[in-house]
Amino acid sequence: MLKSLSIKNYALIDSLIIDFSGDLNILTGETGAGKSILLGALGLIIGQRADSSVLRDKTEKCSVEGIFDIRNYGMQSFFSENELDYDDVTILRREITPQGKSRAFINDTPVNVKILYDLGIKLIDIHSQHQNLDLNEKNYQLRVVDLVAGNGEILKVYNTEYKTYLALQDNLDKSLILAEQSKKDLDYFEFQFQQLDDAKLLPDEQLELELLLEKLTHAEEIRSVFGMAYQALSEDERSVLSVLKENLTSIGKLKSVLPEAEQIFNRMESVYLELKDLASESLVIEERTENNPEKIVLVNQRLDLIYSLQQKHRVSTVAELLQIQAEFEAKIHLVSSYDQDIEEYRKKIVAQKEILTELAGKILLKRKAVGPQIESKVIDILRNVGIPNAALQLKFTHLSEFSPSGLDEVSYLFSANKNQELQEIGKIASGGEMSRLMLAIKTLITDARSLPTIVFDEIDTGVSGEVAVKMGQILEQMSKTVQVLNITHLPQIAAKGNNHFKVYKFDLNNQTFTSIKKLSDQERVEEIAQMLSGENYSNTAMETAKELLR
Repeated sequence: MLKSLSIKNYALIDSLIIDFSGDLNILTGETGAGKSILLGALGLIIGQRADSSVLRDKTEKCSVEGIFDIRNYGMQSFFSENELDYDDVTILRREITPQGKSRAFINDTPVNVKILYDLGIKLIDIHSQHQNLDLNEKNYQLRVVDLVAGNGEILKVYNTEYKTYLALQDNLDKSLILAEQSKKDLDYFEFQFQQLDDAKLLPDEQLELELLLEKLTHAEEIRSVFGMAYQALSEDERSVLSVLKENLTSIGKLKSVLPEAEQIFNRMESVYLELKDLASESLVIEERTENNPEKIVLVNQRLDLIYSLQQKHRVSTVAELLQIQAEFEAKIHLVSSYDQDIEEYRKKIVAQKEILTELAGKILLKRKAVGPQIESKVIDILRNVGIPNAALQLKFTHLSEFSPSGLDEVSYLFSANKNQELQEIGKIASGGEMSRLMLAIKTLITDARSLPTIVFDEIDTGVSGEVAVKMGQILEQMSKTVQVLNITHLPQIAAKGNNHFKVYKFDLNNQTFTSIKKLSDQERVEEIAQMLSGENYSNTAMETAKELLR
């Protein structure tokens, strides 16, 4: 339960602390006094959005802190999962800085707002006036049924499988689109690949061909130069080798008489041998160099093919062409792999549908099982609050496709009068009937969930007189198992509270403030008398107020 609420620098509130009891807490005040401000502050500590516009003093931070007694609500696992220190008395705090930055704390440990929200919705259910409209929404109606049916755990399993199903469906859709697009491109891919594959390209052939072409086009020059070299070295009448040979013979005869001659002989012999090798190599080059115009044509044709492919694909090497060829081949294979993926996804989707169908069937059975219980309890409450001929029927409709909550939806069909056709709530219920219906639904939810605190913001809209008394009795009964904070304008309901707080405005130093105070017994009589007959209440109103309180 919410033990106390501390608010600083929020809207019209400068600073205040409110201590609540664990049963029925009544909040009253004139229209515009600031009751909605209190709800807004309470919303902050359960993760609702806020910015610097809520700051009263724009130079100071805003702080809202709630102290909760959670010892009886099994929250330990939540704290463990989120690596938080558990305490039976837990403090939720929210701060908004002048720069608009939001900070959240649980037991003084900084947390993100999502964690604060996840804990907040386990601690407080705030029913604002606009939530009456939620009763028209099929999703809200279904959530109520699931709460009463205790479908929380199986819905978690279903939701996990549903997300898997959506992911498979998404992958299938993407594969179908890619396959369709790829098949349109397949002819192009195959043509480009075939052209490159037919070329039978080799990684280093371009350089080799270019060198070969140079050699072939200069064949005559090569033969002439190396032929002349061979003639000069070896074949002429006075060739270099023959002259060196004569000199070697002459110098060799002097080796015994002139020491230097042996050294010169050796050196000249080395030159002779080297020139002899050069002559042989020149002859080989001359003989093997062919003047072959046909081969030149073939080499040119091969190079032209390579150059044209490089120009077409905007690359400069054969290696890059081979890479492009490999990429086209991969794309061709990918088209066929899409067909395999599509078939695989379809099989998995069929299997996933079977899982979802089974889970959805179990969920529906539990929903239908509590349908009569919901109908009966709501009708009983409505009869107690002035709709004696109320009728309610839950109608389940099968869906054609899986939804996040199953394979069916529910409609609440309602009638307030005898022999009146049952229709959807939004089409037939008046404002007052809607308020009483929502009270009945909230009673169901409170019974189904072990929720510490529920807040009602004028759930009595559209009712008065004896009906208001009955609603007050229901709230009083509800407060025996859950803490109730109820904002009301009706004296009949205000009188049912165990504690009564008044929200009021006051002016100080040319500024308007909102505050709240707990009323004493006498102040409470006066407040209810004022709610009965206005500011200038009579003795009769005072007596009526005392009677209501009794």
